[in-house]
Amino acid sequence: MRKLKSKRKNYQPDPIYQDTLVTRFVNHLMKDGKKTIAYRIFYNCISEIEKTKKNGLKIWKEALDNVMPHVEVRSRRIGGSNIQVPTQIPPYVKVTKAMKLLISCARERNEKKMYKKLAEEILSAYKKEGAAFKIRENIHKMAEANKAFSHLKF
Repeated sequence: MRKLKSKRKNYQPDPIYQDTLVTRFVNHLMKDGKKTIAYRIFYNCISEIEKTKKNGLKIWKEALDNVMPHVEVRSRRIGGSNIQVPTQIPPYVKVTKAMKLLISCARERNEKKMYKKLAEEILSAYKKEGAAFKIRENIHKMAEANKAFSHLKF
């Protein structure tokens, strides 16, 4: 091991749901340090989801699980050629990748308000549809295609 492992940050639970996962999501959602706006976007998004379904937070967590990648491919140079080596993703990183994927795909949507974009992306991820879920599926397909190189250590 080259360096020491980085210390995990202890997140404060959010004010409404008392959940640290929500705080992490809001931190990824935040732009230019405007956390109150990010919280407002998230809570409006959850209330938008609750208009169609019952429990918005539960649906959000389920959507996060659906978007979460389990393996990824990393490039490794062997004998003058680059090989895509599938590797397992640690649990903490899985959640982070899922959050970033959900937020980035929501930002690319065509609705006018961000909370509506996020709500639509969460609902589509909950149904195992949408852009974020498709990206996750593509990541898994690439890993499956390069399964022959999985014996190579990274």
